[in-house]
Amino acid sequence: MANIHSFAASYGEARDKFLGAARVADAELLRYDNPAKGPKGEALSTDVAWLGPKDAKKVVVTISSTHGIEGYCGSGFQVDWLASVGAAGLPKDTAALFVHAINPYGFAWTRRVTEEGNDLNRNYVDHSKPYPLNKGYEEIADWLIPKDFGPNSVAAADAKLAQYRGKVGDKAYFAAMSGGQYTHPDGWFFGGGGPSWSNRTMHAIVDRCLKGRSDVSVIDFHTGLGPYGYGEPITHYDIDTGGSRRVRAFWGESVTESKRGQTASAARDGLGHYGLNRVLTEPETRLTMCTLEYGTFDRESGQKAFRADHWLHKYGDPLGKEAEPVRAAMRRQFYPETDDWKEAVLFRGHQIVRQAIAGVQKGAL
Repeated sequence: MANIHSFAASYGEARDKFLGAARVADAELLRYDNPAKGPKGEALSTDVAWLGPKDAKKVVVTISSTHGIEGYCGSGFQVDWLASVGAAGLPKDTAALFVHAINPYGFAWTRRVTEEGNDLNRNYVDHSKPYPLNKGYEEIADWLIPKDFGPNSVAAADAKLAQYRGKVGDKAYFAAMSGGQYTHPDGWFFGGGGPSWSNRTMHAIVDRCLKGRSDVSVIDFHTGLGPYGYGEPITHYDIDTGGSRRVRAFWGESVTESKRGQTASAARDGLGHYGLNRVLTEPETRLTMCTLEYGTFDRESGQKAFRADHWLHKYGDPLGKEAEPVRAAMRRQFYPETDDWKEAVLFRGHQIVRQAIAGVQKGAL
């Protein structure tokens, strides 16, 4: 029976539940302190739990809160797995690594972005090279976040966006809007002017815990796209590579591959998938990774919430009265607090992780 009490009502409660479950499971804990503070001045951190042999050659990793507010989902699963499965669910020579709240600022502030304003899943580019261009975003940036957020101004901006969408088509429109951009630091899906704190912390965790392992599987928990409550395992490997074959062997026919055009979440620059695959490479380490994306509500309502959040932090007062309805909309969109949704998260999460644990036992394909 799914224990929906594994889920929390705030970042602080989620962290307390995670640490409590990790200690009961006798996991080894690490803490990475974030330089930012929460809305009430509270300290923020990414916490890491390791369960299993320290020298395990095979490791299954779960990550929560890449997109801040989406952390409620992954955190709830991580707490439930530690409490209900634990070390008894790990085969010989296999460990589990839990990265809790990799973006604690976004989690605490009910945002998707980091304290630098980065979309972490656009920030894993090679920052030593020129940033990808998104000329479409530059055309629509001011309409996405109008300075005047009154109904007439928003309606006028929407009309401009609709006109642009009609001119370029849906594919180019969504690529311009959400494909990632590196020119507007306070804009949508900003990939950053350098590695964010969360990016650097993730790499530090990889260096400390995952280098030298033979087989690593990573499940990165997300919410916001797809049918309500369904968890879609999305991957971004090139077709017919070892990684592409492994994701099929691990997760079967439910896995979707962006390079095959099977998912609404198109391959983009700066994804964690690309960042981790640059540092965990074959033949030393076989990395098999998916984004586990849980559906919530329609894309349009998500864009409205996202837009209001960006306006609030660019032009409004994030601690004023106008902040509450914005945060409520973000929370509803990315964390539906219904029992059936939570039960669906836990069922699918346990299935995907169980399949990953079985998958790393097989080794090379």
